[in-house]
Amino acid sequence: MRALMEFGYTLLCEQTPPKQLVADAVEAEEAGFDYAAVSDHYFPWLEDQGHSAYTWSVLGALAQATHRIPLMTQVTCPIMRYHPAVVAQKAATVGVLSDGRFTLGLGAGENLNEHVVGRGWPSVDVRHEMLAEAVEIIRALFGGDYVGYRGRHFTVDSAKLYDLPDRPVPIGIAGDGPRAGRLAARQGDLFISDQPVREVVERFREEGGEGKPVYGQIPVSFGTDYEECKERAHRIWRFSAPGWKVMAELPGPVNFEAVTRLVRPEDVAESVPCGDDVDDYIEAVRKFADAGFTHLALCQSGAENQKDFRTWAEADLLPALRERFG
Repeated sequence: MRALMEFGYTLLCEQTPPKQLVADAVEAEEAGFDYAAVSDHYFPWLEDQGHSAYTWSVLGALAQATHRIPLMTQVTCPIMRYHPAVVAQKAATVGVLSDGRFTLGLGAGENLNEHVVGRGWPSVDVRHEMLAEAVEIIRALFGGDYVGYRGRHFTVDSAKLYDLPDRPVPIGIAGDGPRAGRLAARQGDLFISDQPVREVVERFREEGGEGKPVYGQIPVSFGTDYEECKERAHRIWRFSAPGWKVMAELPGPVNFEAVTRLVRPEDVAESVPCGDDVDDYIEAVRKFADAGFTHLALCQSGAENQKDFRTWAEADLLPALRERFG
């Protein structure tokens, strides 16, 4: 039996100014979205996106500006730019400020954001080892005791968190392969993936994730002019065309510009619902529902197009999605 789905609203820090991110979250709560997912970047993927606010400052504001809607990072990398002990402190503080509405989504990151600290970019196997250690440290600190840790990649010297929410912040772990799925099943409270692949979800559940939520995200480009929506989707989302193995390795927006130079608007529109036909959005969501996802965040293209999308979603899209999947 298919699990009921919840539908989130993505706050994409790479395309939206920080004050607007807060206003968007308030209005997403009013529109009836089930949760808000916030990206955590140092750089935008493309210069056209044009923004990249510090997510944790935004989260502090969101915790005070909203009242009901759950918040989450999708996702934070705790292996280089942030030490895991600092991630634990930030997450616990947001948990307190939001009265327990915060979930910490974690992933192994990408060169784009992590190279800024000048430590080089490890191989994927090393990154996954680092993520596993980071999750151990964060989970231990959420317990409230002093933590000492000496691993292959990280050291923690007698750390303790003094401000903790009533219940530990849930931890989500992102990935599309078996190693990340296994880590999420065994050490996470939920799994995060941006690809609707049933085999990945089934492997997560077989490894110990049965009964745990599975979160996804889908880019969309709503508007009444289909061609304009397609062009906007291309401007915002063409960076994803090369696939994750390439995306994780490129160091800057200029590199994404170069590698996606030949990507056409029609190529992007194959995976990004465009326009205002509800049925196109339902079909895109169906792929995630059929793969076993329980939560799906919708990410509207263009900072200037958020309000129109929320109005349409409240009146048309969310009722249609809940009728079929909720």
